[in-house]
Amino acid sequence: MSTELIAWPRAPESSVPFVERLHGWVTTVDHKRLGLMYILYAMVFLLIGGIEALIMRIQLAVPHNNFVSPQVFNRLFTMHGTTMIFFVIMPLVFGFANYLVPLMIGARDMAFPRLNAFSFWLTAFGGILLYFSWLGANGLYGAGNAPDVGWFAYAPLTSRTFSVGHSTDYWTLSLLVSGFGSIGAAINIIATTLCLRSPGMTLGKMPLFAWLNLVMAGLVILAISPLSAAQIMLVIDRYLGGHFFDTQAGGSAVIWMHFFWVFGHPEVYVLVLPAFGIASEIIPVFSRKAIFGYPIMVAATVAIGFISMSVWAHHMFTVGMSSNANTFFVLSTMAIAVPTGIKIFNWLATMWGGKIEFKAPMLFCTAFLFQFLIAGLTGIMQGAAPFDWHLANSYFVIAHFHYVIVGGILFTFFAAFYYWFPKVTGRMYNETLAKLHFWLFFIGFHLTFDFMHIPGLLGMPRRIYTYEPGRGWETWNLIVTIGVVFQALGILVFIVNLLWSYFKGKTAGNDPWDAWTLEWSTSSPPPAYNFAVTPSVKSRRPLWDLKHPEDPDWRYE
Repeated sequence: MSTELIAWPRAPESSVPFVERLHGWVTTVDHKRLGLMYILYAMVFLLIGGIEALIMRIQLAVPHNNFVSPQVFNRLFTMHGTTMIFFVIMPLVFGFANYLVPLMIGARDMAFPRLNAFSFWLTAFGGILLYFSWLGANGLYGAGNAPDVGWFAYAPLTSRTFSVGHSTDYWTLSLLVSGFGSIGAAINIIATTLCLRSPGMTLGKMPLFAWLNLVMAGLVILAISPLSAAQIMLVIDRYLGGHFFDTQAGGSAVIWMHFFWVFGHPEVYVLVLPAFGIASEIIPVFSRKAIFGYPIMVAATVAIGFISMSVWAHHMFTVGMSSNANTFFVLSTMAIAVPTGIKIFNWLATMWGGKIEFKAPMLFCTAFLFQFLIAGLTGIMQGAAPFDWHLANSYFVIAHFHYVIVGGILFTFFAAFYYWFPKVTGRMYNETLAKLHFWLFFIGFHLTFDFMHIPGLLGMPRRIYTYEPGRGWETWNLIVTIGVVFQALGILVFIVNLLWSYFKGKTAGNDPWDAWTLEWSTSSPPPAYNFAVTPSVKSRRPLWDLKHPEDPDWRYE
């Protein structure tokens, strides 16, 4: 079988009238187009969420600053957190899964194409609905103002007594709608992965990216469902007198915390497992070695999926749980570090002795390894209940969280952008600009989140609007803000690189990285039908087997 698995000609899209092209994108059920729409949607909200973060950091750069008012600051950190989790990272996760999983397993499309389109538009409408709340700033439609209750909306701040108007309703409904979209997308990923693999591709030969997205999709169903239930209860509380979270009427504010964190901590692994999958595809290719310990990597992934459902209350050590409950969640937090550590050692073993080529995707993955290790170590520190009592609700927690979300997850997604950009567009990105993006963002990340730990240890609380001078926080906050500027410049270079490369980049060819998964056997970009001939798989590296059937090198065994 030839490595050119598709050869049918197609008309250039530029010859189609603009209105028809737009109609085609809006009504599409093609998994690749939907994946790109998820990713573009996430990029728009990344810019919005990044601007919100920059405004907050300008406010905190010096003591007694009045750049924004306290109320605007509350709205900014609520909208920033909600945007980055639900409308940046989640759409990136589903976007790359949509685009790549069917190609990697040799399928023509997702199992349920119409459900796939419906899921995207639900997610898209959820994000738009959240930002409709800003219209209330001028009194339009009686919508109140933007949400100001924090991205996890602890009760009783969300009651009508403390949250007047409809801002919290917009927050609740936006997450409820997007949650339904996420569940639909997760069902599709599970069905596609389990039912549409090409002949010969057993679960033991499936690419790790597909494996990790399979576990991610299972976690989405388990984690988003209690969040959706909590959102429904919150609406009932606010308008039908349900009193689920009203302590004065026999409810419990702590119950909201349990519901939210039963979602919130598995959600971290919903976001990080696809990032692990990206690293597991890129590191072997740029090390010129097969992944070390494939079966152990799969087992560690499944273990993370199970254990992640039992660690949520390590966010709640300070709420007054029993000592037995605290002990259980300390132990489960320590336990989940084991399969995560296995993955880090496997990636390092893959790189060890390899012929490493430090192109931009590999640079981002290498930084990810270091940064996620630090994030895991600070997570274990906070998993010890007595230590957490000191650090709870401090900027140390903010630093740890962003080490995971930005240093772990966003870095790998930048690697994914550069790695699969040639496949999606048919053109190579600019390597010089990509490395400039890496170093700007890498320096900015460490200026921001390394030094953010220090004011947290010195007692600086999170969600603080301003602070008094003389507490030892001033210099650190200024450095943190400077780091955000570096990150913003890195994002700007990233966007310029993508746009320039899309129009002016060199022709990439079908397989510029000499990779071994099936997506590189199609044309760049792939046709609507993916494969003219359904590929047959004999090993975990099907494309390498086709290109080098005589290669006896043990590294590819």
